[in-house]
Amino acid sequence: MEVGRRGQVLLDLVVDIGRLGGFGEGIKKDCIDLSRRISRLSHLFEEIRDYKGAAPKVVAGGGASSSEPNCCALDDLLVALKSAKRLLLVALNSTDSNVDDANKKTTYGFQCVTLHLERALEKFPYEYFDISDEVQEQVGLVKSQLRRASERYAFVSPRVLPRAQSQPLDRELDLLSSSGVIQTWIDNVDNLRHDSQMELDITIKASGVIGSCIDQTVYGLEGLRTFSCSPVSPKPVKVDVPKAKKSASMSSEQNAKAESVPIPDDFRCPISLELMRDPVIVSTGQTYERSFIQRWVDCGNKTCPKTQQVLCNLTLTPNYVLRSLISQWCQTHKIEQPLGLGSGRIRKSDGSFHEVTGDVGAIETLVRKLSSRSAEERRTAVTEIRSLSKRSTDNRILIAQAGAIPVLINLLTSEDVRTQENAVTAILNLSIFENNKGLIILAGAVPSIVQVLRMGSMEARENAAATLFSLSLSDENKITIGASGAIPALVELLKNGSLRGKKDAATALFNLCIYQGNKGRAVRAGILLPLMKMLTDSSSSMVDEALTILSVLASHHEGKAAIAKATVPVLIDLLRTGLPRNKENSAAILLVLCKKDAENLACIGRLGAVVPLTELARSGTERAKRKAASLLEHLRKMHQL
Repeated sequence: MEVGRRGQVLLDLVVDIGRLGGFGEGIKKDCIDLSRRISRLSHLFEEIRDYKGAAPKVVAGGGASSSEPNCCALDDLLVALKSAKRLLLVALNSTDSNVDDANKKTTYGFQCVTLHLERALEKFPYEYFDISDEVQEQVGLVKSQLRRASERYAFVSPRVLPRAQSQPLDRELDLLSSSGVIQTWIDNVDNLRHDSQMELDITIKASGVIGSCIDQTVYGLEGLRTFSCSPVSPKPVKVDVPKAKKSASMSSEQNAKAESVPIPDDFRCPISLELMRDPVIVSTGQTYERSFIQRWVDCGNKTCPKTQQVLCNLTLTPNYVLRSLISQWCQTHKIEQPLGLGSGRIRKSDGSFHEVTGDVGAIETLVRKLSSRSAEERRTAVTEIRSLSKRSTDNRILIAQAGAIPVLINLLTSEDVRTQENAVTAILNLSIFENNKGLIILAGAVPSIVQVLRMGSMEARENAAATLFSLSLSDENKITIGASGAIPALVELLKNGSLRGKKDAATALFNLCIYQGNKGRAVRAGILLPLMKMLTDSSSSMVDEALTILSVLASHHEGKAAIAKATVPVLIDLLRTGLPRNKENSAAILLVLCKKDAENLACIGRLGAVVPLTELARSGTERAKRKAASLLEHLRKMHQL
């Protein structure tokens, strides 16, 4: 088929690019990085090649039909990969006597190619081609790497692509291509292999960016935690807490500075090619960044990415020696470490610094008392630490800088109930400050928090669940927490906890299940049983929470099958009798279940969904009307067959 042939052409290009080597020293790193990133797209192109649906339609005149822009997306990827291959061939065959000038030109080329490839991946219609969630996650990683590379190139050569306010990026790329700029990269390359099947047969057009954003906000501290969010846009009660733009990261200026200093290869993760902050060793002896190797394993891979050897076990052992060496290297080169804090100050969102103030002496004294031999003195100190950590961001910073986090983690195993409760709550409060999240994870807190979640008092379990939620606001922490065994413990709290405990568990489970690898874990842990109880119990006040979690799980193949088997009649009943928000969310879940699934579609038809859907399409919320109308259209088409 046409799509399959194009997928094979894309795969062949990836193979050709992967075979290129022997680049000059000045641009070797850029060439290898680009080649590796492209090689990680091979799974995407394999699924395109194996796609069994109808080929995108082409209308007279060579353009894509307005209803089928998907052919354009394939060709856009093809153009981007061909440009990348040509650029690498230029780098390989460059004979420019002025090395610095040649490297500047090539850097220009890398910026343009990187931008083009990032945009092509951003616009690609993954749903149309049935691209699996696991592959979409891998592509997301490549996109983030390309985006950071684009920022770095812009910092090194800021005049390469001046961004006019009125001129969008897509237009810039078009102008670069049409003006012959890209052609200047390949003037010295002869006899490039030309495959007639790879020629463009339609006009490249921009398609809308596919995807949606989930607005993640920090939930309140003790007593203020609530859960009220829809499948599309969570809307928790917000607290005025300073939050870094992204977890455990440096500012763009500092990132660029780090990139301008050559990073030793041993300090880079072989998967992400970035400076490691939490290096771990796998069974083959290779070291990786924890979040990236965990994601690799969660995708079902059983081999070492670097050596391709089979992993005899999936244990990830912290590489403390390498972490220390990386820390020393950062200090030597005056580069802020991923988890570092400025001495006595923090950077605000506007780039200025806020001086951290507080009674450092008193805090350090309290932290020392946390290790006292006296149980009473430890209990008093941890109670005061809990109180201080609740009051202000400055206190959270100073308490962490005083070394309290490892000691508090040790107190999680205390046999004294009050000490354990105060310790886990203090960690919860400290985690509200973004940089502390990474420190808590690196200190190995998650297993102890999970143990409190299983065995602690109800208050301790509630706050342990809230702590896991707070830590999981960082995407990479979702992976670590999910792999720790936290999800079954959260599901147990969802079943048998207090009302507040159930809400905390639901909040944490919702956020963890945003990561695809955790959805299957939640289904296998039996999450559907308590969710069904929430939906059917007339005295339950957690119908919204249950529907929200179901909407996240429905995008996973295991979750979709389990939800369709257990909840369809209940969802249809909610269409009839639920509150407006419940009806809206129920319709959204049913639409996901019935998409490209004739059996589920026939099932809701037999169960009488047409009448409540018709009513909802007429009088529901705007979102509910859209979902109901879409379901009714699917049912109409099914009956016409």
